[in-house]
Amino acid sequence: MTVIECARELGKTLQQDERYAKFSEATKNSDNDTEMQNKIGEFNMLRMQLNQEMSKPEKDSDKIKELDTSIKELYDVIMNMPSMVAYNDAKDELDKLLTSVNFIISMAANGEDPMTCPEQAPQGCGGSCSTCGGCH
Repeated sequence: MTVIECARELGKTLQQDERYAKFSEATKNSDNDTEMQNKIGEFNMLRMQLNQEMSKPEKDSDKIKELDTSIKELYDVIMNMPSMVAYNDAKDELDKLLTSVNFIISMAANGEDPMTCPEQAPQGCGGSCSTCGGCH
């Protein structure tokens, strides 16, 4: 089996992992959450208004401050909506998995045994094995 074939198998296996399934479900739920999508649309409109106000030659600092406050408040509302919380939690878990997979592959590319190297970089790892004292 070639490296590319193995990567395709890994991709297929990844899509069978529960973390991928949770992320996929959370994405679908977020996309279908009309209230949240409306708030995201409102958030984007406020950002566009702020950008327009900021690009005016004569800026209205009160309007800019008001828009900035509204954006921050709406952002907090969106980030605390159940669909967004579930999405972010699922994304974090999937990202952790992908980081582990990438770390193992990188370690193997640096000559480490992929069967025994850790799943994550030790604390303070900068990624350069030349200055490292130890994943071993």
